Amino acid sequence: MKLTFFGAAKAVTGSCHCVEVCGKKILVDCGLQQGKDERDNSVLDFAPNYIDYVIVTHAHIDHSGRVPLLIKQGFQGQIFTTRLTGELLDIMLQDSAHIQEMEAQYKNQKGMRAGRAPVEPLYTVEDALQVADHLVTAEYGQTIELFEGCKIRFVDAGHLLGSACVEMWLSEDGVEKKLLFSGDLGNVNQPIIRDPSYVDGADYVIMESTYGDRNHEPVDSYTESLAQIIDDTFSRGGNVIIPSFAVGRTQELLYFMREMKQKGLVKSNPDFTVVVDSPLANEATKIFAGDLRGYLDEEAIELIQGGEGLFTFPGLTMTESSDESKLLNMDKTSKVIISASGMCDAGRIRHHLKHNLWRPECSVVFVGYQGEGTLGRHLLEGAKQVRLFGEDIAVNASIHNFRGLSSHADRDHLLDWIDHVTSPAPDQVFVVHGDAPVTEIFANTLREKGMNAHAPLYEEVYDLAANRMLAAGVELEPKKISFESTGRVSGAYQELESAAMDLMTLIRASKGLTNKDLKKMASQIKAMTEKWQG
Repeated sequence: MKLTFFGAAKAVTGSCHCVEVCGKKILVDCGLQQGKDERDNSVLDFAPNYIDYVIVTHAHIDHSGRVPLLIKQGFQGQIFTTRLTGELLDIMLQDSAHIQEMEAQYKNQKGMRAGRAPVEPLYTVEDALQVADHLVTAEYGQTIELFEGCKIRFVDAGHLLGSACVEMWLSEDGVEKKLLFSGDLGNVNQPIIRDPSYVDGADYVIMESTYGDRNHEPVDSYTESLAQIIDDTFSRGGNVIIPSFAVGRTQELLYFMREMKQKGLVKSNPDFTVVVDSPLANEATKIFAGDLRGYLDEEAIELIQGGEGLFTFPGLTMTESSDESKLLNMDKTSKVIISASGMCDAGRIRHHLKHNLWRPECSVVFVGYQGEGTLGRHLLEGAKQVRLFGEDIAVNASIHNFRGLSSHADRDHLLDWIDHVTSPAPDQVFVVHGDAPVTEIFANTLREKGMNAHAPLYEEVYDLAANRMLAAGVELEPKKISFESTGRVSGAYQELESAAMDLMTLIRASKGLTNKDLKKMASQIKAMTEKWQG
């Protein structure tokens, strides 16, 4: 009876844990490593054909994005998840596969000219389509026996439509243990989905810690505040550009927009146009508007019972083709444009930023976390100029950030959730899915509360029957900087270019300095270039 940590161990992405019992191996999540957590997504730490079952907690790519690769490399078993996660997986994994194919195509175009061997995508759309053949879906609260010695049950995690905590009961050689995987725990009082459910009792808890070191800033009135920004921008004749994650966050925004229109909060143009310019978001919205029995909060249920659509209202347009997307920037009428990606590092949002960032009458509104090094973070940190599609774009638009809107539980709500797992108290809480310092901070917080808590390392193996470590994990070194293009210009690279332009401005302004100071500056610049070239 063992537990091995193959991902999200002192890292935020790449969730993947393996439970072994009665000779069977069960993966809980199989996510893509992303950003600074990425090592080599093509290399799995286990033989896929030796995995018997997979459980997916929710559809986000950092929890599900390597499932098509698993199948491509030989996995033949069943994949268990909730009904709505299964529906979202269908579109999200196909979208991920399309990105993999496009990036491989870009690399091969450059590589062919340089005489390099062709590269293959991590997986293809055809591979992603195979996932449906392995899916077995269930509703919240339904107990499923995977095999004799292992039962599971999904509990609402309140993070994304269909997201789940997983209760797992194991029995082997007369030893019985209960495991609880938190998945990603949601924030409270979110629109549409319910608050995370409490679970009473577990021997072992594998718990996320994304915000384990801090609380969210409060938002007094999200709808009214956003409506005021829209109103002010329209009064100036500008557009409101909202970079948004296609699944979850976009649907929340539509929920808020419907409310704004009902209350007439945008005085300058009560019938304003809202455009969702993301094919993936449009497909996800159809799922969010489907059969949601057992997944919605009470307010959303009341709206549906009253005959209202959660995400539809007059003035809403959903574009599909790239030609429709381009036409949006030729139309001078003020509008709200919601587009992906949420951190501005890919997708149609970059075109809308190119056409609107330089206009002082426009506004850009961020409604989600912006990762370090992304274009979104660069804009939030006050960039005066960015580079988009080979062109320098001045940042004259108003930049707004709604910090309090997060789909993750913050520190206090994580503690509240684990406090309910007390009958009996867990033998061990494994703290995962957080930056390395955060996992240690949160584990220490739990220890101060009297719990046994530990932030495991990558490939650490734990004996669940004996409550002891079998094999220590390894400390992964920070990802090394690669100067090879990935097919997309990252926000970090744009930040570097911006810094280079600032440096050139400084150099041009230094002509009046003494020779001594000029030599000192040249020496420092030379030392920096030699460091990064070496």
